[in-house]
Amino acid sequence: MNTQQTSIETGPDLPLEIAHLLLIDVVGYSKLLVNEQIELLQELNQVVRNTECFRAAEASGKLIRVPTGDGMALLFFRSPEEPVRCALEISKTSQEHPHIQLRMGVHSGPVNQVADVNDKTNIAGSGINVAQRVMDCGDAGHILVSKHLADDLVQYRHWQPYLHDLGECEVKHGLRLHLVNLYKDGLGNPTLPEKLRRGKRWKQTTSATIRPVSTPRWPKWVLIIALLLSAVALAISFSIFLRRGSPNIAQVPAEGSVAVSIPEKSIAVLPFENRSEEKANAYFAEGIQDEILTRLSKIAALKVISRTSTQHYKSTPENLPEIARHLASRTSWKEACRREATQCA
Repeated sequence: MNTQQTSIETGPDLPLEIAHLLLIDVVGYSKLLVNEQIELLQELNQVVRNTECFRAAEASGKLIRVPTGDGMALLFFRSPEEPVRCALEISKTSQEHPHIQLRMGVHSGPVNQVADVNDKTNIAGSGINVAQRVMDCGDAGHILVSKHLADDLVQYRHWQPYLHDLGECEVKHGLRLHLVNLYKDGLGNPTLPEKLRRGKRWKQTTSATIRPVSTPRWPKWVLIIALLLSAVALAISFSIFLRRGSPNIAQVPAEGSVAVSIPEKSIAVLPFENRSEEKANAYFAEGIQDEILTRLSKIAALKVISRTSTQHYKSTPENLPEIARHLASRTSWKEACRREATQCA
């Protein structure tokens, strides 16, 4: 083990803190000439620096600024309202500079302060990653807010009219991000973002901000087919079991009477008992009995007692050997069925 490995393993964890992030991006920045890019960033810096929220946070020492090439990231640490108010101020001031097309994303989350190659402060962590994805979902003029931060704002009456739920949008790596659109009095962009308009949207079902795409449930028709296949497989299993019988004639003795000769390969399927709370589902049990009888009747070497003959035992709890003697069947099969949604238990 070398000295470098030892220092890494024993070094302290990076300090973790919760930041309220505002990410700003210039739309169409890469299409500009280099001279235009420099001039536009200088104008943007002035717009941002002149906002009241920026100056107040900077004066208190609770602000981190990180350039992102075609925009910037502002990290506030006092209140989740700070980045939202700052975004509205920037949106209002940028109306005086129509050539600056901005999109903004707001989120609260954990971040780590790290030093870059120039020994300047940089930011890492899931907080800034999610804020970046929130912003990437927007178009020019949009101020998009993660539901995580919007849930804090919506607790206050003065924010409620300006927060508009957009539902979930799939972002990188198959993750879903719940978005809220912020706009008021001509500030922000009330239109649906293009990424959500052309892609699939979901409605939030949990309180998590990002979660993996869940596996879709089986449709009902698949469950019905599976149930029918199970009934067929059960009938085939009975036929194979009966084909392995050794004698051709079997005796089913009755108490106090002479034994009756019964063909070895014969079966009676008694009516299924409906155990569902809804009596109207009795047809479901009858349908299963019919399906099994139909499948069994296709076996040439097997005698199947008709449904008419077995109806007498629909609700009579007699023992199976006696029923077999009356029906002249080697095997009697009695089952119960309960329908739950599209399943039979």
